[in-house]
Amino acid sequence: MNFRNRKWDIVKLLPLVGRVSLAIIVIGWAYGLTMNHPSPLRLGLSFTGGTALNVKFDRTVSVPDVRTALKAVPIVQPDGKTEVVDISSSTVTLATKPGDAQPNDRAVIETQRALGSDPGSIFRALEKAGPVDRKDSEINSIGPALSREYLLKAVEALLIAIAIQFIYIAFRFGWNYIFGVVTVIALVRDALMMVGVYALFNQRADDAFLAALLTVVGYSVMDTIVIFDRIRENTKLMAGQAYRHIVNVSILQTMTRSINTLATVVVTLVALLAFGGVTLKSFAFALLVGICSGGYHSIFFSAPLVEALREKQLEKARQERAAARAAGEATKPKSALDEHERDDLAVSQARRERRQRTKDERRKSKGVQPERYRRKRTVAATHSAPVEAEEESVAPEEFVDPLDAERAGIHERELELGHEPIVLHLDEGPAAPSEAGKGEP
Repeated sequence: MNFRNRKWDIVKLLPLVGRVSLAIIVIGWAYGLTMNHPSPLRLGLSFTGGTALNVKFDRTVSVPDVRTALKAVPIVQPDGKTEVVDISSSTVTLATKPGDAQPNDRAVIETQRALGSDPGSIFRALEKAGPVDRKDSEINSIGPALSREYLLKAVEALLIAIAIQFIYIAFRFGWNYIFGVVTVIALVRDALMMVGVYALFNQRADDAFLAALLTVVGYSVMDTIVIFDRIRENTKLMAGQAYRHIVNVSILQTMTRSINTLATVVVTLVALLAFGGVTLKSFAFALLVGICSGGYHSIFFSAPLVEALREKQLEKARQERAAARAAGEATKPKSALDEHERDDLAVSQARRERRQRTKDERRKSKGVQPERYRRKRTVAATHSAPVEAEEESVAPEEFVDPLDAERAGIHERELELGHEPIVLHLDEGPAAPSEAGKGEP
């Protein structure tokens, strides 16, 4: 599918695209905060702390049997006392490893409670669901201090990744802060949309979610840079055209590449989601949500937002130049303007100064300017040949810059008046001597 020759106006879709993504973010976060207060996500043990049990049974078990056994679990407290607690609301997942004699003979149980230091009482409670192979079973505990540190490190890693992306893109595009700011905004929206969709599907955020989030940050930036680089190239190739048109053409030129790349990744992730294990399914789902969100924002949000911010920047620069001219100050182009726009401003300034000098010289001259052109017109007679009319004097015209004259089509009128252009073939070599001149000394 080729979008290069399409006449679509992608830039005008920016308000709609922004509202759609904002609606998903708001709905997802509101639902998540309602269900998992105070966090918008159902956090895993890596972020909250608790106990993870990997229990191997000698026969196939079911989730209801395991939950029934977890209704009364004796826990030995640090002071030596035993307390019976109900942890049937824990997360229970059945699994099977290669080589197991029975399917679904393993249960992965995760709870945010500390189950003490006596695993024997826990295994005895689980034997109500089936015989437990204690040698092939294990219990892992994560303390609250370690989980809090893990959460802070995850947030720190995300912020560092976004900051490095901002610095790199600002440097890559000539320290133009607009591209860096737009990239950061898009990345933040990608992260917020991932959290919103995760909350809507009631998925648990664990290590796989964090890995997918950091992967999406890198992938989304790569796709965004491709579009931004095409915008920069087309700004030079399409000089003189509206910046909005340049951005729209750049999006259409890169849309085929972006969608094909996105479709290839989505097919792979769908295969992992359908046929992968529990851990792979969690990672594939997080990555699928992030990749789709990143492609959506890279194509329909980031580039149009660059155009919107650029227009505001240029409008502010025009207002400042107008204020400077009104105050009698020299107009200086801002450093935020690119090289092409600085050249245009310099050429316009030189033209204005040249026209002003010409007007001043005319005012100083005392004599009357000679008539520049004389043209004749004929008057058709009723019963005779056309009679030549009197010569009509044409008032001297105001000096017109050659470039402005060429754009306005005035040069065509000059040709009609008999002023033909002179073309000098300077690149050609000397003409060969004629036949008549060969015999002359």
